[in-house]
Amino acid sequence: MVWYYHCCSNIYSYFFSYKRSKKKGLKEDTIIDIALWAIPIGFVGARLYYVLFEWDYYLQNPGEIIAIWNGGIAIYGGLIVGGLTVYWYTKKNGIPLALLLDILAPSVLLAQSIGRWGNFMNQEAHGGPVSRQFLENLYLSEFIIEQMNINGTYYHPTFLYESLWSLLGFVIIIILRNRKQLLRQGEVALSYVLWYSTGRFFIEGMRTDSLWIGDFLRVSQALSLVLFIGSILIWYLRRQDYPSKPYYLEGMTDLRISKNLESDEKFNKEKEE
Repeated sequence: MVWYYHCCSNIYSYFFSYKRSKKKGLKEDTIIDIALWAIPIGFVGARLYYVLFEWDYYLQNPGEIIAIWNGGIAIYGGLIVGGLTVYWYTKKNGIPLALLLDILAPSVLLAQSIGRWGNFMNQEAHGGPVSRQFLENLYLSEFIIEQMNINGTYYHPTFLYESLWSLLGFVIIIILRNRKQLLRQGEVALSYVLWYSTGRFFIEGMRTDSLWIGDFLRVSQALSLVLFIGSILIWYLRRQDYPSKPYYLEGMTDLRISKNLESDEKFNKEKEE
């Protein structure tokens, strides 16, 4: 069931990114190429990330490494490897990295919001025990409350917390990015990192299935803290070092993209003649 939600989330995010990329003047096949490369490679990264931090188990059970249907993928692993894939693609095709990340970032939040419902259906990635009254006080539907009843015990619906947090972030970032002279190129993506890492840090503290470094540090909380601090630092340094960096709404200003587009137009005209 979790795969169904992941597929749906990727489809929705793809169409959203595709529409935005056309408005930004990117070639039509750019987002298609990104989807074909980054999504499957990202899934592999999400699995390898999980295996890495559960290495003692998989060392004894190597056959389980490919048994992804038994669960065990980590969003951060997918984001890291998927992000590196996007970086490689931009360098290979002469596309400004900041521009493409700005286009993709809101879509990733939307995908995460939808994808978490797969955890709900599988009754996984939940928090610690709570009372039924606690869940009722959250004004949740009976369907959600009963799904959080696992073997007679009710649990924190952390999937829902993260899903709603991601959806709220998606809406806020969409609103902010359409404000004139507010976010510079690259800052839509940084806003995503800031938003998601903040929510994930606190939500991760409620979960019962966290990956750990030793017995004292949750991996996702540590990484969230690093990403939060790192994104603030990068944001500050970019504003200091590149005060004239174009705003997001100003579109593409990179000469390489313009040349690519001009080259394509010239080729199409010659073909028509």
